Amino acid sequence: MRLSQLFSKTKKSSPQTEESINASLLIKGGFIQKTGAGIYTLLPLGFRVAKKIEYIIEEEMEKLGAQRILMPALTPKKNWKLTKRWDNFDTLFRLKGKEKKEYALNPTHEEVVVPLARSFIESYRDLPSYVYQIQTKFRDELRVKSGLLRTKEFLMKDLYSFHSSEKDLDNFYEKVKKSYAKIFKKLGLEKKTYLTLAKGGTFSRYSHEFQVVSDEGEDTIYICDKCHVAVNKELIRTQNKCWKCGKILKKEKKAIEIANTFKLKDKFSRDFNLTFLDKHGKRNFVLMGCYGIGISRLIGTLVETLHDDKGIIWPEIISPFKLHLVALGNDRNVKEVTKKLYNILQKSKIEVLYDDRNESSPGEKLADADLIGVPYRIVISKKTILRKKIEMKKRNSNKVKFITERELLNFLK
Repeated sequence: MRLSQLFSKTKKSSPQTEESINASLLIKGGFIQKTGAGIYTLLPLGFRVAKKIEYIIEEEMEKLGAQRILMPALTPKKNWKLTKRWDNFDTLFRLKGKEKKEYALNPTHEEVVVPLARSFIESYRDLPSYVYQIQTKFRDELRVKSGLLRTKEFLMKDLYSFHSSEKDLDNFYEKVKKSYAKIFKKLGLEKKTYLTLAKGGTFSRYSHEFQVVSDEGEDTIYICDKCHVAVNKELIRTQNKCWKCGKILKKEKKAIEIANTFKLKDKFSRDFNLTFLDKHGKRNFVLMGCYGIGISRLIGTLVETLHDDKGIIWPEIISPFKLHLVALGNDRNVKEVTKKLYNILQKSKIEVLYDDRNESSPGEKLADADLIGVPYRIVISKKTILRKKIEMKKRNSNKVKFITERELLNFLK
């Protein structure tokens, strides 16, 4: 991709209306654009990051045996009345169509997935079953803030599981927690992410959250460094000990919730009469679990935790590009050498962002490379051509290496 042809542009200054680091850097770097309070457009660079996160999640979902579906964003009012959440879900967007029928813009999808499952689950032979989706959710948040961390519209992966027994639900629940831990390890968040015990709401006594330590976080957690787990402060009156080693927890940190897991049990199955026939011909309610990952929130969290005073530092696995190729100056020879290298990289299927802008100064180009945060910066200049080398620098390092074209290609392979 040539930077001169990229739909979005970087900004020289941070937006004054944004206080959070993630919103400031993502807008300045051309990853997102604010449409309204708590509403953002994912621009080409931001969309590439989101798709790469989706790919990592898809891999883990396939390993769990989950099948991907896509459910509607709109649900009839009657579904929400059946679950008694039409009047009690405080951030629910409610709207009325021309035919005077009322709908909800879904903040979650139990009201869709349970009647859907009822169409296909009849006996114990149909269980267990797992489906997931990646879709936009809506919440009528009164206090939108912190960029992508609290919004009215957000991208989320939600997985639902259906079981014939509590034992089977418990086993799958543990598998999902391990799968989530693998996802966050791949994203470079392993050290800052804590599996956190939290309230289970109306469904069960406890649930689990994946919390990333950050000053921008809205939650407060108590950490056990020995076990690398935590307890949500909202739960502390009933559980002020580490739920693994029993140690009294005193270390308090702010954190961002990036994922959660709930055992729904038979709550929604009863609402929609989702049952199955067991081996003895007896009809029982299906037991359920739900497991969410906030993808857009995850993008904001990564920027909050992986940046410096110059810009974003993307993990290589989800960076919009692997290389940021910069031609310094408008010397004809520099342009030709850089263009040739760009074509070679493209033929080698290397994701490269080529800063070919003529109107930008060397300082602006290097500053934008740091701001955008691609893992490796490659510079071609008069100096490198004289040395018959290529200047290479890793984004999170101050060391500059001078290597040959062949050494670069071997490294990338």
